[in-house]
Amino acid sequence: MRLWQHPLADLAAAASLVRPFSGPAGVHAPAPAPADPPPRRHAATPPRRHAATPPREDHPMESQATRMHAVTAETAKIVDLVLDYSRRRILASDTPLDKPISEFELDRLAGRTIDENGIGARRALALFEHVLAPACITTDHPQYLSFIPTAPTKAAIAFDLVVSASALYGGSWLEGAGAVHAENEVLAWLANEFGLPSTAGGVFVQGGTLGNLSALVAAREQARLTLREAGTDHPGRWKVVCSAEAHSSIASAARVMDVDVVPVDPGPDGVLRGDAVRAALEEHGASVFAVVATAGSTNFGIVDDVASIAALNDEFGFWLHVDGAYGLAAMLSPLARDRFAGVERADSLIVDPHKWLFAPFDACALIYRDPETGRRAHTQHAEYLDTLTETSEWSPSDYAAHLTRRARGLPLWFSLATYGGAAYRDAITGSLQLTQDIAREISSRDGVRLVRDPQLSVVVFEREGWSREDYAAWSARLLDEQRAFVTPSSHAGRPNTRFAIVNPMTTFEQLVGILDTMA
Repeated sequence: MRLWQHPLADLAAAASLVRPFSGPAGVHAPAPAPADPPPRRHAATPPRRHAATPPREDHPMESQATRMHAVTAETAKIVDLVLDYSRRRILASDTPLDKPISEFELDRLAGRTIDENGIGARRALALFEHVLAPACITTDHPQYLSFIPTAPTKAAIAFDLVVSASALYGGSWLEGAGAVHAENEVLAWLANEFGLPSTAGGVFVQGGTLGNLSALVAAREQARLTLREAGTDHPGRWKVVCSAEAHSSIASAARVMDVDVVPVDPGPDGVLRGDAVRAALEEHGASVFAVVATAGSTNFGIVDDVASIAALNDEFGFWLHVDGAYGLAAMLSPLARDRFAGVERADSLIVDPHKWLFAPFDACALIYRDPETGRRAHTQHAEYLDTLTETSEWSPSDYAAHLTRRARGLPLWFSLATYGGAAYRDAITGSLQLTQDIAREISSRDGVRLVRDPQLSVVVFEREGWSREDYAAWSARLLDEQRAFVTPSSHAGRPNTRFAIVNPMTTFEQLVGILDTMA
């Protein structure tokens, strides 16, 4: 693979912008910097309210106090530089996988960039493009198969620029009604896909950890209210029940909330079922304020038996939260929808668009069956906020453990509005089909075996006889050769590795090529 370069690359200019390169293989030498781009001409006349203000010519007496914000020839050049890079990066088809380098090497290559006078936009961007960015793994690369990758659509990436350029605040209806309206349309669409009532709603937060925490805080607040209305004392310790294979963010949320986790062992297939949850509920009684079901575990992509867990609510009365950060998006595909029976009974759920709904980092959709429970738990009160909190308007800051927020749901809104839901269903279905294809390929090979049959798009497998060190060396070699990013994992004390497949550009041939390196 080659590093894409600007067509007007000039070696002498690059040499003057970045320090001489003598680093290790895999780090791109400082590539030529682009010449000043010509003024852009647009065929369409922009709407009048957005007509560009003619830049003022730079003047020796230009006030330093307004230099960074005024529309001048200098700022016009900065914007052109950034937009030119962004266009090349978004439309590149051969972006390398890249890899990290040491802090020492980065310090040597980049040098000092922050001082009283600045190094200038051209040099700063050149350093980013040719030193800093190549030291970051490309998370939307088709052969990035570790953790849970991201694969944002081109429309979503492009619109992320628009969100930043538009000076939007997404915390209140007063300040961002249009943005909030668009985000709420996406949340309503998702809620409908998951079988929740039309009155469901929520907010986009940073990620699954904050989404799970916010949902559990609302769950405990609801439990407190229920006991208070019944005149019943609170338990000595609140508890949340979940699978022993639940995401680590559940335990993290419990530590922050100072509550206890009751881990329940799932079956050998990793699926948590109602009978196991029943035993925990009978043992811990009214101290359990929430049960968390996982809709697609990170390590294996396992979906708990949500229907049998939800059925217990008729008898025990708890808050059912569904952690679908990675896997719940698979409900959009007819190949997997049946696995999620019972999700429609959730009191709250999360799904991360930056995973399998093809949005850029970072976004988690947190949805409540009854949004008032979230608002009651999270609305912040202060004199300067009275103008926001004393109205019935929908302010996203009221529905999670945050106040200031970016309108981070807008890139997904634009992508959905651009391509339509059918395109999403097809893309997710393609990943599910590819997962089954490569699982069959693994099963047919000597020396490798599946740890579990995949349910969604995570394939976990072992190479016979390999130790943790063998997996680590193999993984490092794949990245050094820029073939793939596949990290070691483990289960029940045994080392293994895994493919997490969410990128529609990942192919069967690429995965087979990776398997061949294990021979």
